[in-house]
Amino acid sequence: MPGGAIGSGVIVDLSRWNWIGEVDAERNMVRVGPGATRGAVDAAARAHALRFPVDPSSGAFCTVGGMASTNAAGAHSLKFGPTRRWVNAIDCVFADGSRASLRRGLELPRGIPPLDRFFATMAILAPAELATPSVHPRVRKESSGYAVAEFARSEELIDLLVGSEGTLAFFTELELALVPVAGATSSLLSAFASLEDAVAAAGLARESGAAACELLDRTFLDVAANGGASNLPAGTEAALLVEVEGADAKEAAESARGVERAFREAGATVTRLALDPMRETEIWELRHAASPILARLDPQLRSMQFVEDCAVPPERLPAYVRGVRRILADNETRGVIFGHAGDSHVHVNPLVDVGRPDWRKRVERILGEVTALAASLGGTLTGEHGDGRLRTPLLPRVWTAEAIEHFAAVKRAFDPRDILNPGVKTALPGQDSLGAIKYDPAIEPLPSRARSVLDRVERNREYSRSRLELLDGGPM
Repeated sequence: MPGGAIGSGVIVDLSRWNWIGEVDAERNMVRVGPGATRGAVDAAARAHALRFPVDPSSGAFCTVGGMASTNAAGAHSLKFGPTRRWVNAIDCVFADGSRASLRRGLELPRGIPPLDRFFATMAILAPAELATPSVHPRVRKESSGYAVAEFARSEELIDLLVGSEGTLAFFTELELALVPVAGATSSLLSAFASLEDAVAAAGLARESGAAACELLDRTFLDVAANGGASNLPAGTEAALLVEVEGADAKEAAESARGVERAFREAGATVTRLALDPMRETEIWELRHAASPILARLDPQLRSMQFVEDCAVPPERLPAYVRGVRRILADNETRGVIFGHAGDSHVHVNPLVDVGRPDWRKRVERILGEVTALAASLGGTLTGEHGDGRLRTPLLPRVWTAEAIEHFAAVKRAFDPRDILNPGVKTALPGQDSLGAIKYDPAIEPLPSRARSVLDRVERNREYSRSRLELLDGGPM
């Protein structure tokens, strides 16, 4: 979404490099190609009563190479964390053509120029990173910058490469860790009259060991209600969707009832329990209702995710959500706010009227104001989607000058000629966050065949279909 995989130069499409190896049920792992989709990997694992627990909402079609590139997360990151910890090994190619096979727990290879330069660089940076880590304290999810502090702590190169957005190495093969499937799950939907109550309740869900805890802000609920997807009490400012796991249905139901009691004490005005798969599906459909409804609101409006991925310290989540509401209102722009409440990681979908002559200035203003808001609250600009070309020029606003220099030193060590994904993680001179926006009516139109393929994919939500195959003459 932030333009991490596009730009001028040679663009490499790995969607056909999608092989999935034999699932090792004894070691709980599987080796895959970077183009394998998360959905296909999870399906292969479930045939052995295992699962790949990182689950972005795009899980049916996002690739594991892309997930490793951005340290992607999802609703269940509350329990399982983001992608980084689930990557056991990576085979990769560096900018000079040298190759390496990396595995956790094994000594790092020597005699490979990019790695030798990096080890020399970290000999200087590591003491500073251990003393003053390049992190945002109390932020629970981070996909911005390089994980230099994580490497200084763990000395595992995989921890640095995961989340590097294709700027340090080209991933050719990954080994993923798997876990057993849950015996059973239960869910609940609770409404709250204030954001503060909802955030306090999310903390209780996190402490209880809930697998997922999603925030649906008033802006989201209003859109869902207009589409007939929500009938929560009037005056609801926020709702939480929670999933718990158990060894069996009885244990999962007891856990859900425990969360229900805690939420009631925290101020929930109403709670709906879902203790069987059918009812769980019904209440989780609310989480996915807004996007189709937004697409139907007005053909002139475009849902642009240019501020949609900030994460802040948990106690500052109400201030962030209210601040975003105010910024959208001040700029006469409608939008929906939702996200991963347990991790204080919020998505924002502004709806931009590209027919207005000042739409680009309006977008620039909203982006700048939200960036300033996140910085003032000690937050990060991206919890799971990466910096891309959108956020990279803004990194000095949320990172210290020392952190920015550490990021640049890492990039120089691996890729001194700036060959791999230039303009991501480390900005190019004069780089503009909003240089190219695909919704801009003034840009040169795509060839008709490409335009029809992309329109079909978006219209039918066929995001798991290969665009290349469709362009090559696949059934339309």
